[in-house]
This record gives sequence, structure tokens and C-alpha cells, in this order.
Amino acid sequence: MTNPEFSSMTGFARIAGQGEWGSYVWEAKSVNGKGLDLRINTPSGFETVEKAIKAYGSELFSRGSFQIGLKLEMNAGQMDVIVNEDVLASLMAAYERADGTMATGPALATLMGMKGVVETKAAAISAISDDVEVIDAIIASGRNVLEALKADRLAEGAKLHAMLSAQLNDVAQYTAQATGYAPEQAQAMSARYRQRMTELDIDKAVTDERLAAEIAVLAAKADVREELDRLVAHVSSGRNLLDANEAVGRNLGFLAQELNREANTLCAKSASMDLTNTGLALKSVIDQFKEQAANVE
Repeated sequence: MTNPEFSSMTGFARIAGQGEWGSYVWEAKSVNGKGLDLRINTPSGFETVEKAIKAYGSELFSRGSFQIGLKLEMNAGQMDVIVNEDVLASLMAAYERADGTMATGPALATLMGMKGVVETKAAAISAISDDVEVIDAIIASGRNVLEALKADRLAEGAKLHAMLSAQLNDVAQYTAQATGYAPEQAQAMSARYRQRMTELDIDKAVTDERLAAEIAVLAAKADVREELDRLVAHVSSGRNLLDANEAVGRNLGFLAQELNREANTLCAKSASMDLTNTGLALKSVIDQFKEQAANVE
């Protein structure tokens, strides 16, 4: 079963639109993070938008580092006309001195057309910061981009879910192989110790009873059944986490640590090449599991 809410912390979304006043572009991206870090970048004067988008992001997400930006552009047709009254007054005074009359009609139009008298510039973005309808529309589009980002993270999460499930299956398979080799531990340890004592105890100072007692102690230390039982239990817990309808990234990270601990102990206790090789293969899969788990929300 695939958890429909299983989410990656990596994603990207972009939404563009326009109104009578101009156009906007929202871009949102997220990467891995220990907690929830929402960074909203909006033009000056749009603090209301920033606050609303941050609140909505806190509702949709629980983990990740987010960069969310808003760009606004006013229509070219919306221009502010600025008349330099000082320059115009100087020109009109010069005209009046030269012609003896005030500049009106065509004469005034000519003066107004002279360089430096009339300037135009695009309307400031701040001009729409108090327009309730515009602000509401921008906020709505910002929520849309967050929802699109969530959808992208969920799509990535589905891929992660499949990989993690397959890796847990591999862990279970290697654990089963190791369980098959486990009974050989005591025999291999006994044979190795007896051979070593034969090489060192030339004078036969160590009695058979003492040798048997030492071998029993070593065999107990080499027993890997507890580690194998815990690996089986961890695999079961991992499968439950993958299908839990909640954010489980942190728990999967902790699980990877526990799996790795048991695999390390298994390798350390190994008395046979078969068990050692299986333990190393197990560690390799667990490392991959840990790497992918770090991407889960």
C-alpha cells in the first residue's frame, strides 16, 4: 500500500498571472531541512501578503527549507505624468519676455513638449499595495503556488516511498540470509579457537574442561540472534512508518540509525566469511535507506 501523503522535502512550483494593473509571478522551491523554515520574499509594502502566505505554508508543510518569492510588474500603459513646474515657469517667463504675451494654446503645447518639462514613469508598485481586491488576488495565487509545490513534493514522495520499500525488502532478505548462517557461528568459533590453542598450547597446559568453558563463553559473545531479531522488528516498524498517514521523516532517520547499529554489531560478531559478507551487504543497503530517508518530510 502506498501512503498518498508520503512527501519529499524537495520540490518546485511556479505560477504566473495578470490583472488590469499588471502581472505577477510566484516561485516556490523547497529542500531538506531539520524543521520548517519558510522564507517569503515580497516587494516592500506587501507585508500582508507575506504574512498570509507564511501562515498557509505552516498549514501545508511540517518540514523543509522554503524559498518563496513574488515578483510584480506594472503595465506599461499605467504611467505617472510628472510636470517639472520650475522648468516650465522659466520657459513661460522667457516666452513672455520675448513675445510680450503669455504662452497659451499652441505656444504652451510647444513649451510643454520641450525636454525636461514633462516626464513619465511607470506607476510605483506601492500604488496597488492598498487595493484590497488586488491583494486578495495575489494572496490566492500565492496559496495556489504552495499547493502546486505540495503536489510536486508528493509526486517525489511517491518515488521515495517505492525506493524505501524496496530497500526495506532488501534488508529483510539479507537478514533472512544472516539468520541461515547464524547457527554456524558457534561451530566456527569453536573450531577457530581450538586451532589457535593447539598452535599456542604446545605443552597441553590447558585442560579440555577449561577449553570447553572458554569456547562456551566465546560462543555466547558471538551469538547474533538478538541482533537478527531486532533487525526483523525494525523492518516491520519501517513498513508501518511508510504507510502511516503522517510526516515520518524524522522517525525514518532514527530507524536508519538503529538498523545500522545492528548491522555493525552483526559484522563485529561474525565468525564466518558468509555472515561477514551478508552483514556488509546489509550495511550498504541501510546506508542507501538512510540517504533516501533524509529526503522525507
